[in-house]
Amino acid sequence: MQLTKHTDYALRVLMYVGVIDDRPATISEIGDAYDISKEHLRKVTHKLGQLGYVRTQRGRGGGLRLAREPNTISIGQLVRDMDENLAITECLAKGGVPCRINDVCGMKCALRGAIDKFVETLDNQTLADFLVEKPAIRESLAIT
Repeated sequence: MQLTKHTDYALRVLMYVGVIDDRPATISEIGDAYDISKEHLRKVTHKLGQLGYVRTQRGRGGGLRLAREPNTISIGQLVRDMDENLAITECLAKGGVPCRINDVCGMKCALRGAIDKFVETLDNQTLADFLVEKPAIRESLAIT
């Protein structure tokens, strides 16, 4: 199973913002830290803001801050919110190409169950669990 880039970047944004306690983070600095396109990050942060994960402020001194405490942000819910189409095969994708054996395939149920277990495992994790090593994360990302 592989998360989409959109979801991966959302996790990275939240981790970055989560290790900065004293100031807002900017899209530019997050993009530089992870070597991610700023345009793509704008889309991700916009959705994170709409979903209530981050607060955004424009202008001088603006940027991103967590909208909630890290221990209240479920990673499983974040994955569901960001990646609405958790499909590892086309037959599981919304609007995916139907398979000839779709109606009689036993694999589809097993794969859907595996995806559900994957996300359920992440339900037991919060952003706070991912930020346990704040100093090391800050150092790795060259956050000053």
